Amino acid sequence: MLKLVVLRLAAIDIGSNAARLLITEVSKDSKGVVHFNKLNLLRVPLRLGFDVFETGTISKERTGMFIQTMKAYKHLLNAYGVSHVKACATSAMRDAKNAADIIRKIRLETEIQIEVISGDYEASLVYENHIAEGLDKNNSYLYIDVGGGSTELSFFSGGILSFKKSFNIGTIRLLKNIVQEKEWDEMKDTIRALTKGPKKVVAIGSGGNINKVFSLSKKKDGKPLPLELLRDYYKELSSVSLEQRINTYNLREDRAVVILPALQIYINTMRWSNADEIYVPKIGLADGLIRHLWSEVKHTVKL
Repeated sequence: MLKLVVLRLAAIDIGSNAARLLITEVSKDSKGVVHFNKLNLLRVPLRLGFDVFETGTISKERTGMFIQTMKAYKHLLNAYGVSHVKACATSAMRDAKNAADIIRKIRLETEIQIEVISGDYEASLVYENHIAEGLDKNNSYLYIDVGGGSTELSFFSGGILSFKKSFNIGTIRLLKNIVQEKEWDEMKDTIRALTKGPKKVVAIGSGGNINKVFSLSKKKDGKPLPLELLRDYYKELSSVSLEQRINTYNLREDRAVVILPALQIYINTMRWSNADEIYVPKIGLADGLIRHLWSEVKHTVKL
């Protein structure tokens, strides 16, 4: 079936651990059905949170890396002929005292305007992928998006999105030992109250770490991971050194550092919600940004 190319969109997700650029081609077929085709996905491990969660600011060196990354992304936007771009920053930039200054410099040098978004808005953007609507209607679904600085939860039950909330519990914050017990308790109490009911709760996971665990599991796409398997990977990965983790499991260093605290968050969240399996549809904030951007610009596009 012939598809007519409409336009190319891009999303930039500036997280606490990495900055991602997703370039997507949006097309409509002859029946008017919209298709999203990923053309490129790039990731640069800026690790902004390692500065921010310790000192409150982004260092001069890391700011330079940040600006160079945005310059590279700008060249790619031009090369791909991207017509619209949405750039959002999350937990680390929310906390960074010098965020406004860095955003101004990047805008001046690249014309890319970065928006620092709230945690609750971040949760709603992940939900924009609407994965739960295609799954068993008899279940309730808890979206879990684990990042370096925060974890976003959204709860979908009875055909509606009934809850979304962000918690300042992330992989880098855990590595820096700055997550207090009361924050864990708040998350636990919220999840237990939220998911209480007759319906079975199934988790939907997003983020680079759960995607890597899914890849390691060799499961077929569309098949969920059992909670017990996540526990097994946590025990297995925590029993070896960082160097062994990198070499044995073919992990990048920045991934090998954060994968254990990420598993800790997923396991706790699933345990508190009584979810015994998690779907990993390989979606994230950048995908949600693309969907959101399309909803903003589609009325201006001439087909």
